[in-house]
Amino acid sequence: MRGQHPAGLRLGHYIRLSVADTGVGMDEATQARAIEPFFSTKGIGKGTGLGLSMAHGLAAQLGGGLTIRSALGEGTTVDLWLPISPDMVGDDDKVLMLPRAPMARGTALLVDDEDLVRMSTADMLNDLGYDVVEAGSAEEALQLIEGGVVPAILVTDHLMPGMNGEELARSLRTRLPEIPVLIVSGYAEAEGIAPDLPRLTKPFRNAELADRLERIHPLQP
Repeated sequence: MRGQHPAGLRLGHYIRLSVADTGVGMDEATQARAIEPFFSTKGIGKGTGLGLSMAHGLAAQLGGGLTIRSALGEGTTVDLWLPISPDMVGDDDKVLMLPRAPMARGTALLVDDEDLVRMSTADMLNDLGYDVVEAGSAEEALQLIEGGVVPAILVTDHLMPGMNGEELARSLRTRLPEIPVLIVSGYAEAEGIAPDLPRLTKPFRNAELADRLERIHPLQP
């Protein structure tokens, strides 16, 4: 890459990954806010507003960037720029790492209507020693309970179509009064989740999830 780059990248060699659509496109005001965390033109329960923000943040951490080209009625193209490492990986750099088996912590019932977010959170919970049972809605989660699933903990998104996370927690506690609950949401404060329900705000890191879970569901010796 040479010359001034719209993402402000340094001179160097980059790989560009492009994703394009032929949708309605974005006006200039929307483009200016597109990578802001939680900014979304979709309604509640139809998106987190974190996709472009997380992609931009990851690219920036790696020394790259993200650019958006769009016009109303002409679709959108998102370019992800990632720097090419000058180092070559040799045999001496390959280290065999045997995974450390996490301590078993029981079954976590994970509820989120966003498939990618749920998949990512499930991986984190697996790493922390939980067997994860996933549900795409509160109603599906209750069906799993009726079918015999007995979770050790509930981790649920708050704003979802139909029953929200707090309503799910209240309903589940009529069946399992002692079950620990963690509400995960980018809208936690604005939606006024009851203070007796522990919460974790998106986006979060593995360590933040681990810390919050340890407080409400400590590992038994």
